Amino acid sequence: MEKEIMELISAAGDSRAKAFEALKQVRLKNYEEAKKLIEESRASDLGAHNIQTQLIQQELNGENKVEMNLLMVHAQDHYMTSQLVRDLIEELIKVFEERDGGNDE
Repeated sequence: MEKEIMELISAAGDSRAKAFEALKQVRLKNYEEAKKLIEESRASDLGAHNIQTQLIQQELNGENKVEMNLLMVHAQDHYMTSQLVRDLIEELIKVFEERDGGNDE
């Protein structure tokens, strides 16, 4: 189970990193690149979601009792934070693109 938890942390971290890279592209007014990075962030987030769902299903089926330890709490915190970051940056892309009148690429 530790392997899955580490994969969850990794996928969430990748999602967060892609979202912040998208925000950097917004500062450069590269909106198409920012949107591409947000989609990559969303794909990584989906990977994290699938791992989380797998862990929940295993516990519900009695296959694997998920121990609530610091590593699991960290994984959940990392995952939830990455979702929030992506959602917020996605909205910022829309706000700034609208303000700037579209993509300047």
